[in-house]
Amino acid sequence: MRPQLFVNPSCSKCRSALSLLDEQGVEAESVLYLDLPPTPAELERLMRLLGMDDPRQMMRTGEPVYAELGLHDRSRDELLEAVTQHPILLERPIFVVGQRAVIARPPERVLELL
Repeated sequence: MRPQLFVNPSCSKCRSALSLLDEQGVEAESVLYLDLPPTPAELERLMRLLGMDDPRQMMRTGEPVYAELGLHDRSRDELLEAVTQHPILLERPIFVVGQRAVIARPPERVLELL
């Protein structure tokens, strides 16, 4: 399976991660998650690959919508549904290679999976 990079094209960290992969000769599929939001099942898979138990670990908790929706005390399922409904909440970029993934902040973290 081809590596994937969950990206927001307007994000400088995403563009930097893409550039690093290009420099390394790695062709990764760009997953435009804002256009096609991940399902709760896909988010669960990402969490497993990232080695996370709490969805908040892969969420942008500083986004205004996080506070607007009062997500600080919500259940796991409610958080996953919130990310599906408001994909801006997903941290980015996320690089997936096989059965491993990293949140590429800083972007150089993509190199850990190469």
